[in-house]
Amino acid sequence: EAAAPERVFDAWLDPDKARRFLFTDAKGQVVRWEMDARVGGKFVIVDRRGSEDIEHRGEYLVIERPRRLVFTFSVPKYSPLATRVSIEVTPAGSGCVLTLVHDGVLPEYERDTHAGWNGILTGLDDLLA
Repeated sequence: EAAAPERVFDAWLDPDKARRFLFTDAKGQVVRWEMDARVGGKFVIVDRRGSEDIEHRGEYLVIERPRRLVFTFSVPKYSPLATRVSIEVTPAGSGCVLTLVHDGVLPEYERDTHAGWNGILTGLDDLLA
């Protein structure tokens, strides 16, 4: 079933839905979840993978429901840099197309970042199916 743009967009900002697919790993366990889904609001998600806690942080820059979401993103364990993630949701037929662009990823993290987003988007798809 194709998901409507509003359902896809809202999943990113609904704490109950987002915690089921966002920055978590099937082998991990979410041990901290804070989400203030408004422009200027921040999120902190800590996923325990084995004996290691991986913290993901960001700040919401643009929220234009149901079309556009932009936030900063960092994983302090791996880099002090904050990158920028832009999500565009475009209606298509009875569903939509989601386009995700992650700017500022360091070259040594490009492959892992691409794989991570693929896992997140697969999780989103499964959640909305």
